Amino acid sequence: MSDIRSGRAFTLLAALLLASAAASGESRKVPEIETSPPLVVLLHGLARSADSMARMADALEDHGYRTCNIDYPSRKHTVEVLAEEHVLPQIRACLDGNRAPVHFVTHSLGGILVRKLAHDGSLPPTGRVVMLSPPNHGSEVVDKLRALPPFHWWNGPAGEQLGTDPDSVPNRLGPAPFELGVITGDRTINFFLSTLIPGDDDGKVSLESAKLEGMADFLVVHASHPFIMRDAVAIRQTLHFLEHGRFSRPGP
Repeated sequence: MSDIRSGRAFTLLAALLLASAAASGESRKVPEIETSPPLVVLLHGLARSADSMARMADALEDHGYRTCNIDYPSRKHTVEVLAEEHVLPQIRACLDGNRAPVHFVTHSLGGILVRKLAHDGSLPPTGRVVMLSPPNHGSEVVDKLRALPPFHWWNGPAGEQLGTDPDSVPNRLGPAPFELGVITGDRTINFFLSTLIPGDDDGKVSLESAKLEGMADFLVVHASHPFIMRDAVAIRQTLHFLEHGRFSRPGP
């Protein structure tokens, strides 16, 4: 009888030891880390609003990105004030302490604001950037029309800073310090403005002015300056660049 009791005691002790070991193993498991979707900040162009980037934002969210579509008073301040006092605080609010690199998709003046923040060392850790029709070397339209009162009324101080002279804001910001893809258009809905621009243009910016030293890729689509951010091809190519760091092109 004592042998039976000893056997039962041994079995019970073994079971307790196994259960303890299993529990200890469970406690040593590394918890799964929840990661939020990549963040894309969208910046509209001069005399536009965040609504102009809504279709692009919807497409980004459909592909799993988190978006921050920033609105800023583009016609009321200089590039410097817009970048530091209006855009940068909103970027920081969208980050909410997240240190993961943030992507950017910009239209026109929005690209210059990103370059300004990068130039000043204010930009948070940056992933990939897609600029749509950016006046990276200014626009001849500004050179020839900014002295006229209606130009200032419509475009404000920032618009007057986007000329092609060496001292213009875009020409003082230097090469791209981030992974950059530029998409610009070769269609116009304003033939008068196009007569002021040498070479092919989108009605506001020439193809050559949109380019920037240090960019990773460059693409021309059949779209005009005011509507390129809503163009289906531009949206598809933006998604491709954010994913692959290059634009999609037909094979040989």
